[in-house]
Amino acid sequence: MRCSAAVITLTIDNQNVQVEPGTTILQAAARLGIDIPALCHRDGCEPSTSCMVCVVRVNGSANLVPSCATRVTEGMVVESQVPDVIEARRTALELLLSDHVGDCMGPCTLGCPAGMDIPRMIRQIMGGDLAGAIRTVKADIPLAAVLGRICPAPCEKACRRTRYDGGVAICLLKRYVADVDLASEHPFVPDCAAPNGRRVAIVGAGPAGLSAAYYLAQKGYACNVYDDRKRPGGNLQAEELRDKLADHVLHNEIHTLLRTGFVFMGRTRVGGDLSWAEVVDRHDAVFLAMGRCEPRDAAHLGLAMKDDALVVNRRTGATGVAKIFAGGNVSGPQRRLAVRAVADGQRAAESIDQFLSGRPVTGPAMPFNSRMGRLLEGEMELFLGHASGAGRVSDVNFHTGLTAEQALAEAKRCLRCDCRRADDCKLRLHAQALAADASRYPADRRSFVQIRDHPEVIYEPGKCIDCGLCIQTARQHGERLGLTFIGRGFDVRVAVPFNRSLAEGLRACARACVDACPTGALAVRDALPPGSTPP
Repeated sequence: MRCSAAVITLTIDNQNVQVEPGTTILQAAARLGIDIPALCHRDGCEPSTSCMVCVVRVNGSANLVPSCATRVTEGMVVESQVPDVIEARRTALELLLSDHVGDCMGPCTLGCPAGMDIPRMIRQIMGGDLAGAIRTVKADIPLAAVLGRICPAPCEKACRRTRYDGGVAICLLKRYVADVDLASEHPFVPDCAAPNGRRVAIVGAGPAGLSAAYYLAQKGYACNVYDDRKRPGGNLQAEELRDKLADHVLHNEIHTLLRTGFVFMGRTRVGGDLSWAEVVDRHDAVFLAMGRCEPRDAAHLGLAMKDDALVVNRRTGATGVAKIFAGGNVSGPQRRLAVRAVADGQRAAESIDQFLSGRPVTGPAMPFNSRMGRLLEGEMELFLGHASGAGRVSDVNFHTGLTAEQALAEAKRCLRCDCRRADDCKLRLHAQALAADASRYPADRRSFVQIRDHPEVIYEPGKCIDCGLCIQTARQHGERLGLTFIGRGFDVRVAVPFNRSLAEGLRACARACVDACPTGALAVRDALPPGSTPP
């Protein structure tokens, strides 16, 4: 039977598909639900084939072709997922990343053992969104009011401003957000999934145990937290912390955690009042967070010890014994920092969820991160150009914390090092999916440049991949000046013609150009408090 002239039949990854003449391989693959990554492609725009991330093999050829621009032909055989095609895409991404100027995550986030999205919290404080700020904080740090008082602040040591005039007072800002929440009529309690019928035992009600229970409860697990003390808190109740951490602060914050539904079983020593066998048998998983594991208890559970600590996989909390996980001080003295113990609890919660869901136990996903590294001469001034020039807040009453005015003033000191488009940057998403190595092709990086002469958007040329989508978008919207390519070869860049300002070039479609940009090169300005003007 002869094929109709109105339909073309081809094969992609051993699946047949019929499409109309003029269809691209990328479009045909989408019909089959096959996801081919692409950066420089956008529906409604002409293909530029500049990124080469969407390459495929056609009819067994040694040469790969861009699927976004290659039209289908009758009987075509396409391979999109074979190893050398994947490797070619990874290489294309790594070459783009070698010329990328910018950080996906701020240095402060990388310095936080819990990986809290500190820049997002600061932006929310600046925008007056304290409800959003507490959600951001407690996504990674459930004991925010507590840690805001006792944490030694490794995040502040990582802050780029530390070497200039003092890092941003991140811990005080975190405490401010948490204190305002605790003082409110309805302190924040996260939404929790419906009970899934699985039970988890947590031995130890210190920061690691409470953190694990908090995140597991949100996933629908019934958690029993056993501790030989009368009240939860573990070593956070130590007398030497009383000057910094008032009892009512600890009690009130733990109370908000308990409202997620986990149960505290106080005055219950596992291995004494309750046998290990009973705990293991009654629960689908066990998390050990009791501060120290006695050798006899480890032997009873079949756990390995070294230097008086349990041998634990740092990434997952797995102990090597089925359904038993561990974290916090029990896995070594280096975990005694409360923020590290909290991070251990969150990691264990993710690993336990993976284990009980029948998935590979890998722990939380490691987000891809491109790093700009040490600033070059003159770059700090560019960052300072859109931040407050005031020094770090100093006149703070420790017992009351920051005032609203101080919190806003301190938040304005943030240099905004992280990417404004990190959550939807296609370069980052594809680099994550393909396990790209940003350092594979080392090169002297370009200088950091940030163009801020537009009231709605910011342009960072160092993140531009010269795909031209913003140029086409501006043309489609009828911009009089719009954007164009300027220069030649490796020096080509996107700019407004005739050396005019970005505000003149994008009068009507700035946000549409942001939507079209596949990286963080074009981004919307941060929200500011009412009455503020962009710097």
